Amino acid sequence: MTIDVKQLILDLQSAATGAVSRDISTLGGFSQEQLEAIARQAATVAAGIVDGSIPPDLHSYFLNSLQELTRSFVNVLDGLTVVTAEKAWNAMVGVLWGAISKVTGVALGGVV
Repeated sequence: MTIDVKQLILDLQSAATGAVSRDISTLGGFSQEQLEAIARQAATVAAGIVDGSIPPDLHSYFLNSLQELTRSFVNVLDGLTVVTAEKAWNAMVGVLWGAISKVTGVALGGVV
């Protein structure tokens, strides 16, 4: 028995897609909500600077807060992306180990 390389490629693609598809839609929804919140806060800060409700001595405070909100968003996005990539990796390695185990008769389940 040998590994059908074409089928293995399809199985790998399917495993990766299945592992991350739910995360991608969740990630997209999270991103959209956060971007809307950041944009609204930026608009509020800009309006406050223009109308004087945010005095000059507080401009830096509000701008720094907006900068930190954006940094936090990007850090969370980075972490979620790493987790999503890890799920794809685990799924793909599982397919590889399964294909090799099927051909060799050697259980590789605990190697990942």
